[in-house]
Amino acid sequence: MYDYKPKPDYRRYPKVPLDRRTGAFAIDFLSIWFISSFFAANLLVQWIVFLPAWLIMRVVIVEKNRGQSLGSWAFDLKVIDPRFNRLPDLLALAKREIILGSAAALAIAGLQINVRNGLSMLLLLAPLVVDCSLALLDEANNLAFHDRVAGTFRVQTERGFSLDLRCKKIFGQIQRNMRK
Repeated sequence: MYDYKPKPDYRRYPKVPLDRRTGAFAIDFLSIWFISSFFAANLLVQWIVFLPAWLIMRVVIVEKNRGQSLGSWAFDLKVIDPRFNRLPDLLALAKREIILGSAAALAIAGLQINVRNGLSMLLLLAPLVVDCSLALLDEANNLAFHDRVAGTFRVQTERGFSLDLRCKKIFGQIQRNMRK
């Protein structure tokens, strides 16, 4: 039995700037961290709330919302399976988000430790940094570790809010008004 999987052609898709990917991740991360912080009596309890909320926001909502989470919608991004040019299946989304959500949960612990124990903070932030830094090193496709494992790809879409473009426009207007 030979299982044929077509090889994706990433050149078909425009590269997503890393600042847009970072902004989308930050919105999702901060919104879910905010929700889980209400249960901050214990870090373990906070993780128990964070991880299912992460999977709901980044798997269930993405599957129902044509490949976009809240952050992805705000920055006009969506996740696709580049082999078939469509939304990834639930298993691929779950693989992707379990890796990213686990790294984000460790980052929460590291950020809550803060500078009281700098080495522990750096060690807890390291999985997220390593995962996402692969996108910096891959200049051709911007694939992070979680994208490689799940076989997913981030692309730009016209469906969204364009938060970064709106902010640039507002700041440009403010600068022009300050010069007058």
